Amino acid sequence: MIDIAVKDLEKSFEVGEKLLDGLTFEINSGECVGILGRNGCGKTTLFRMLTGEIAPDEGEIMIAPGKRLGLISQIPHYPEGYTVEQVLRCAYRELERLRRKMQALEGQMTDEASKAVLAEYDRLSTAYEVGGGYEMDTNVDKICNGLGIPAQMRRQDFAMLSGGEKTRVNLARLLLEKTDILLLDEPTNHLDMHSVEWLEAYIRQFKGTVLTISHDRYFLDQVVHRIIEINGGKAELYNGNYSFYLEEKQARFNLQLKHYEQEQAKLRQLGHTVERMKGWGINNRVLYRRAMSIQHRMERMAKTERPRTEKTMRAHFAQRDFFGDEVFYVRDLKKSYDGRTLFSEVELLVQGGERIALLGDNGTGKTTFLRCLLGQEPVDGGRIRFGPSVKWAYLPQTIHFDHPERALLDTMLYEKNLSVQAARDRLGAFMFSGEDVFKTVGTLSGGEQSRLRLCMLMDERINLLILDEPTNHLDIAAREWVECAIDEYEGALLFVSHDRYFVDKFATRIWELSDGRIRDYLCGYGKYLDLKANAAIRPVAQMAKPEKKPKAAPKVDAKALEKEVRRLEREIERQEQAVAELERQMEAAATDYQQLMRLTQEKQAADAELEHLMEQWEAAAAGL
Repeated sequence: MIDIAVKDLEKSFEVGEKLLDGLTFEINSGECVGILGRNGCGKTTLFRMLTGEIAPDEGEIMIAPGKRLGLISQIPHYPEGYTVEQVLRCAYRELERLRRKMQALEGQMTDEASKAVLAEYDRLSTAYEVGGGYEMDTNVDKICNGLGIPAQMRRQDFAMLSGGEKTRVNLARLLLEKTDILLLDEPTNHLDMHSVEWLEAYIRQFKGTVLTISHDRYFLDQVVHRIIEINGGKAELYNGNYSFYLEEKQARFNLQLKHYEQEQAKLRQLGHTVERMKGWGINNRVLYRRAMSIQHRMERMAKTERPRTEKTMRAHFAQRDFFGDEVFYVRDLKKSYDGRTLFSEVELLVQGGERIALLGDNGTGKTTFLRCLLGQEPVDGGRIRFGPSVKWAYLPQTIHFDHPERALLDTMLYEKNLSVQAARDRLGAFMFSGEDVFKTVGTLSGGEQSRLRLCMLMDERINLLILDEPTNHLDIAAREWVECAIDEYEGALLFVSHDRYFVDKFATRIWELSDGRIRDYLCGYGKYLDLKANAAIRPVAQMAKPEKKPKAAPKVDAKALEKEVRRLEREIERQEQAVAELERQMEAAATDYQQLMRLTQEKQAADAELEHLMEQWEAAAAGL
């Protein structure tokens, strides 16, 4: 059964420029479909037309009769003073109406229990039970827990929430309404990883139809069955998830390019033949007519359009040489806010070239930690030490410009001290060209402001790059460009991100901020997930404070220490090989629970021994 059918849809907002131009597709009942396309291609406009908020210029939209449709991007206006709890309960308006009628009938039944009253009460109570009236409280609690809406927030006025919090509450209300067709416009933008994972599980078991606009590639891989890409106002269909879409899109490009090249080769050959026959036909009318016939056939041939590669930004981070081993060292760092400890007893050492992801739920203090690290926020205790040759650059989550009234070109001229041509070249590398450079900074979208700030950052010669949600507001093409730039960057990287695709690609070390502590996982994101999933494997704990050692004797036997360091290095290498072998055996014994438990205990002992050897090596090296 078809839930949504769109045929020959056209929409223009400016004369002569069609945003949608013959958009056509069908969505079957129960499908989960991802809508992709560059920012500004018409994805949100399509959703607004599906809900009837705006009308198409041409074309037809069919929604299956009786199907209820809900859109997450719409945040309705509620009466003044409405709490979050009241907003959530709006999902049960009909059930609340039934409950009030039942209460009124209960009052009548105490005085007179006529057959008509009893029959009506029985009918209402049945409808109330079938509609889930007795599970309302349980369902509200379940969805609030899944989306990270705590009891304290549920008591707040809805109007006092941030934009992201309102979106989260609106998503919860929409899920409680149990609509038949969900339209989700960037549903993961304001959710932390736990909430996104919960939403993925909810969508997978949802019986209805889902259309989602999303730039979260991990999310798309987990939930969608099909991809519809809006390109040039038309729909390109792909029968698979995001990974399938990537492969299929490249295969289609290669095939079209091959057809184009073969066609051009044939046209060149025919053209050469025509020119020769025309030359021969000067004195031979038959040959000349033959040449003209071939030329007319060439003109009538259906020609394949040359496939175009999308225009991309072309820039990279300027880099500064790093001298030494230590990028920064944090010891006993602590910070509290409104009486709540965000983090304490933090001790971390970062060395050159490391790529670290700082993960944690919303509100745990990740951005505050970055600001404390850079001296933009005072700390309650502890010390932070940067290496002498370290120069950092920081991209905050919320972009701020001191002069939003300035044009982009003027911003570059004033703040980067460039010539007009150099400023235009830099902006052009970040896809700000033509009249775009005369837009005022304050009128830019969130993604455009991020691009402009990156444009300004990439000019600086740095060896420590700190990013707070760098892919927020960026479409997939822009995210891939940022990833290419970071791929080429060789300095140290510290970033906060809920984009699991981004984290998985770059993190070689994970810092998890939870319960006021930062736990240090010396591994990538995939291994980190395995460690979290397997409760039997003890995670790498927060770096322990180095034990205070007695003062060294005045005289040190340097040769003996050098010998000890070399011995410990050999022992460490052998122990690392032993740990790697145990990991290999654990993978092979994944289906044998008893064997896996035995190997897990052995690996814990081997890890502890390796840690002990490392401590000994550090002490000996420090002595040298």
